[in-house]
Amino acid sequence: MSEEKNWLAVVEEIGPGFAECAAERDANDTFIEAHYPVLKDKGLITAQIPLALGGGGASHADMCAILRRLGYYDGPTALALSMHQHLIAAQVFNHVHGKPTPVLDKVVAGDLVLISTGARDWLQSNGAMTKVEGGYEMTARKAFASGSPAGDVAVTSAAYEHPEEGWQVLHFGVPMSAKGVRIEIDWHAHGMRSTGSHTIVFERVFVPEQAVALARPRDRFHPVWNVVLTVALPLICSAYVGIADRAVEIAMKHGARRSGSSTTQWSAGEMISNLHVASACLKQMVRLAGNHTFTPSVELTSEVLALKTATVEAAQRVCELAIETAGGPGYYRRTGLERLLRDVRAGHFHPLARKPQVEFTGRLALGLDPVDLRG
Repeated sequence: MSEEKNWLAVVEEIGPGFAECAAERDANDTFIEAHYPVLKDKGLITAQIPLALGGGGASHADMCAILRRLGYYDGPTALALSMHQHLIAAQVFNHVHGKPTPVLDKVVAGDLVLISTGARDWLQSNGAMTKVEGGYEMTARKAFASGSPAGDVAVTSAAYEHPEEGWQVLHFGVPMSAKGVRIEIDWHAHGMRSTGSHTIVFERVFVPEQAVALARPRDRFHPVWNVVLTVALPLICSAYVGIADRAVEIAMKHGARRSGSSTTQWSAGEMISNLHVASACLKQMVRLAGNHTFTPSVELTSEVLALKTATVEAAQRVCELAIETAGGPGYYRRTGLERLLRDVRAGHFHPLARKPQVEFTGRLALGLDPVDLRG
């Protein structure tokens, strides 16, 4: 952990309060709005930004540990924060490698919360952009925008047909306060109900030319994803392994009463084994990211994607087996395990889901482009 601040101690200070009323928030689809002022006050919004830029100086590995422990206390809070932190992490990578990062200065100056809209965009992105004087006009619907009710800037993208270069995807930030931006309250989901992952609707929103940070071809894999996925997936997966940590603790409390049963012993052993697998895969992802010292490559991206799938599937299996280990009490909502099981299932939906990931890895291994967009 960072020598400048004991970040895990910060989580231990605020985590129990975040855990209070988690079941009630889940039942009522209540957003964790009250947690954001606490996250800001404790420096967790800017924690991963280097000290030299006015941030907290926490490393990428530090932030993964923070999110794992925060996930133990409240999965939705950890996941929503990871969506902000993975955008920060990509900018920190650029800073470490000598590229300008004005976004980090703005986040520090305003304690800004960044909202990612990329979960359903992947390579082709949705929405449309039209060239206008001084920039573009954008219309789009971006789903799964976790933390959107508390967000300051949406980090997003949309398709644009360049008159000479053909179809592109432009990447840019849009203030949530901009004219034409609104949140559609539609996050009524199976799990992770408190993340506020509503759809952001952009209706003829003006995007200045200077706001466009990247223009890439729409029809093929771009190297930017080798950075984004390598830093993002360990952070996101940390929240889910934290949920698994909590499930094991609850299960063992109830399973101890039935410790003489061979069925309980098998369930507990399988549960703990899967937690070891999830932890080991997460640890390897964090190691590969190397606190932003890695060399981006599609081969590294493929490895991280495979580890993401393994991490999430093992964490999901932990939560399933936790209910087995607890026995009858595990089936009751009051125990909390069914909520953790629903929450951990959301891990499947982060790019890439298992089948696209397996295809990506298989195509690359066979010497093909990792993604075939012709279909």
